[in-house]
Amino acid sequence: MQAQAGGSRRAPRVALTRRGVLLAASSIATPALWLVAPAAAHAGGQLEEPLIDSVRTALSSAIANQAPPEPEFPSTEARLHYLRWLAAMSDRLRRRKPELEVRREFLQTVWYESVRAGLDVSLVLGLIQVESGFRKFAVSIVGARGYMQVMPFWTRVIGDGDPGKLFHMQTNLRFGCVILRHYIERERGDLFMALGRYNGSRGRSAYPDAVFGAQRRWLLGESVKQAGAP
Repeated sequence: MQAQAGGSRRAPRVALTRRGVLLAASSIATPALWLVAPAAAHAGGQLEEPLIDSVRTALSSAIANQAPPEPEFPSTEARLHYLRWLAAMSDRLRRRKPELEVRREFLQTVWYESVRAGLDVSLVLGLIQVESGFRKFAVSIVGARGYMQVMPFWTRVIGDGDPGKLFHMQTNLRFGCVILRHYIERERGDLFMALGRYNGSRGRSAYPDAVFGAQRRWLLGESVKQAGAP
């Protein structure tokens, strides 16, 4: 199953550049190592690649604003849709994150960063399940960190150079969503190939199939990103 990851309605203050970001970077060469963790999670293994200045600048801008992820809705209907989604996802996540407030904050941030990057929220949750098993401080054998298993080199390439910040929830989710959008643009919308890039296994089916399978658990009918945007 391949979910669609098209654009969403996004306010200019958080809009992620999509055409200019991302088609000009050089191709990635070889697959990285995987980690199969005790909780059946794969380790992220994005490979460092040369980025032209315009791509680097666009990606840096996309992760720069660390404002709290406060939802904003264009209508009451959109707000109610989000609240239904939040209640359903909170119930599904209860076993992994028993504390209600922790679940709420995590899901609100995942929603915000997914919508901001123009991604299906269910796809991002599926990726997190496969990558880290929803473990905030997960570290792979290749050094990937946090919920979305972001490689530390990204903080040097498009951030402030502090890999420790990848254990901060919103920072990790922001980097992960921006990087995934980057790879989707690189692959001209092909989610199978983009997920392979994200994991360092481009062209292999095991990782994309695992994410698409996990995504099914987090679907709630109509994509949340269509209901409203931050």
